[in-house]
Amino acid sequence: MCTAVIKKASQQNFGEAAFTRSGLAVYDQLVLNLICPLAWGCSNERVLSRYAQYLTGNHLEVGVGTGYFLDRARFPVARPRIGLLDLNANCLERTAARIARYRPEVYRANVLEPIRLDAPRFDSIGLNYVLHCLPGTFPAKGIALAHLKALLNPGGVLFGATVLNGGVPVSPVARVLLCFFNARNTLSNSRDHVDGLRAALESQLHDVRIDVVGSVALFSGRA
Repeated sequence: MCTAVIKKASQQNFGEAAFTRSGLAVYDQLVLNLICPLAWGCSNERVLSRYAQYLTGNHLEVGVGTGYFLDRARFPVARPRIGLLDLNANCLERTAARIARYRPEVYRANVLEPIRLDAPRFDSIGLNYVLHCLPGTFPAKGIALAHLKALLNPGGVLFGATVLNGGVPVSPVARVLLCFFNARNTLSNSRDHVDGLRAALESQLHDVRIDVVGSVALFSGRA
């Protein structure tokens, strides 16, 4: 049981409403183990390799999903400080229970709005499969990066993954799924291009790196 205080934000945005308790029960198998490797062309191991590269003992996970990656990641210290930040209370509850052994701090907030946490800053932030759910194009989504950068210590790293629709390989299966999910507002990435992602990252961070794996961009940058 998580003992942290949940701090509430305002309203829902695109994609957030799709993560119901019933949806989360099948999310790992359907999305992470099926759609990601077979449609997007990026395995969970490739995402976890970024945790091995960038994860610190003072980490904030944003857009926590089910806690799949945090549960499998290896932290560089025995007792890491872990923060969980999401707008969806179901995701926060499920992930906090899944990694209860770490006694995570839990924050409910909207990344599209300024985030004020009554807590120290973090040395690493994970942002996996979040940007493709945010509304608008990358100039608009970049505001989320600005809000998260404010939560990083100097030299801290923000890393993550997002599904793109331009400048990357998009298989026929991926294209069908992208059209379907965008029509339902589960995703909002019909105009997400790798060049737009790079520009958004470089507007907020330095030492920006992007590796394309299938239709997924694995990215990182430092405050």
